[in-house]
Amino acid sequence: MTEHENTQQDLHDELTAYLDGELDAEGVRRVEQRLARDAAYHAELRRLERAWNLLDRLPRAAVDERFAKTTIEMIAVAASHDAEAVQDSWPRRRRRQRLWGALGLVLAVVAGFGIGHLIWPNPNQQLIEDLPVLQNLELYYQADNIEFLRLLDSENLFSDGETDHAG
Repeated sequence: MTEHENTQQDLHDELTAYLDGELDAEGVRRVEQRLARDAAYHAELRRLERAWNLLDRLPRAAVDERFAKTTIEMIAVAASHDAEAVQDSWPRRRRRQRLWGALGLVLAVVAGFGIGHLIWPNPNQQLIEDLPVLQNLELYYQADNIEFLRLLDSENLFSDGETDHAG
């Protein structure tokens, strides 16, 4: 729509609201002030009033009871179909909600386990690191003092975790 068409539509809407009594006091005052100073605006109001008067002269359409009854029946049937469609979709909707809930629970458990594994220290980690020492503990008891063990370590005898029993 062009600006002129928008203006004409606004003018028409404003005058229609004025004729229907839908404007507030400020709107009525604004329309009446414009009617007093704008002849084209006043002519448009008169044209709309004539159209209203002609519409009032048209004969009213007579609707028999059968028309109203069939219309109500059609609405009832349509509402019934809509209600059935909604009820038919409930089991699927519930299944979908349960599936999403189960998936969310599984993801939460996996995420919790992963985060816990990263944050919580492994209590057996120190034992794993000390395993070569524990495997040779009996041999270490046979050494007279710690200086002897340090001497063996300086010769890189403990580097692969095995000891030579022949030496």
